[in-house]
Amino acid sequence: MTDIYRALADPHRRRILQMLSQHERTQSDLVAAFPISQPAIKKHIAILKEEELIEERRQGKFVFYRLNEKVYQYHFEKLKHEMELVLDDKLGRLKNYLEKGE
Repeated sequence: MTDIYRALADPHRRRILQMLSQHERTQSDLVAAFPISQPAIKKHIAILKEEELIEERRQGKFVFYRLNEKVYQYHFEKLKHEMELVLDDKLGRLKNYLEKGE
């Protein structure tokens, strides 16, 4: 299962994801956008791939990276459900508190 929080914990990975949300990019494109080394970018890409947040497409000698939209949709729905449970619980407690007048 994807640990989206692990992947999103690093600001470099969040920026990579933001860039990929606009359109596909090569590793060279990503390296050029950061003040860190190519091996560091490669490590961030590997983590994002491991967590299934990005996919790759090969075209000749180039590898293009893009967001894995199905995984994002899954995590959005999961987070939405978790937040609904938290809010339902909190609102239920507030209702009980107000009804008791305490």
